[in-house]
Amino acid sequence: MKLNDLRDNDGARKKRVRVGRGIGSGVGKTAGRGQKGQKSRSGVAIKGFEGGQMPLHMRIPKRGFNNIFRKYMAEINLGTLQKAIDDGKIVAGATLDGAALVEAGVISHSREGIRLLGKGVLTAALHLHVAGGSAAAKAAVEAAGGSVTLPLVKETIDADAAKAARAAARAAKAKA
Repeated sequence: MKLNDLRDNDGARKKRVRVGRGIGSGVGKTAGRGQKGQKSRSGVAIKGFEGGQMPLHMRIPKRGFNNIFRKYMAEINLGTLQKAIDDGKIVAGATLDGAALVEAGVISHSREGIRLLGKGVLTAALHLHVAGGSAAAKAAVEAAGGSVTLPLVKETIDADAAKAARAAARAAKAKA
C-alpha cells in the first residue's frame, strides 16, 4: 500500500447532476422539472395548497394550545439530592437554592426555578429554597428533618367581595 494507491471506494463520492446542460445530457432544456407553471420555476413552496379548496390542515378540528406564560423548571428528585450528599457534593444540613445546586454540579442550570419531586429516598436533613414541589417531596424532606421554602404567592382577590365593596362605595357616594 502506497500513498498514491489511496482512494475512496467506488460510489463513496457521488457527483451531483448538472442539469440544463444541453439535450444530450438527458437533463437539458426543462432540467427534469416538466413544463411550464409555477412548480417549474425556482423558489416555489406549495406545501398545503389544494387549488383554492380549504386545505386539510385547516379543515380538521384543533385541540389544545401552547401556553406562552409557561415556566420552564429544572426538576430534581430526592434520590438525586441524596446521591449528591453521598458523593460529597452537598453537605447534609446545608441551605440550598438554584445557584448552590448548579455550583455543586447537581444540576446544569436552574432555568426559571427548581421543582422538587419525590422520586427516591432522602435521609439527610436539607433546607431547600425552591420554586415548587410535590406534596410527597415536601413531606419526605420534612420527615428527614429539613425544610422546604417556597416563594410567597400573592393573595388572590375574592371577586365577589371586591364587587360588594365597589357597590357599597357607590351607595355611600350616592347618599353623600
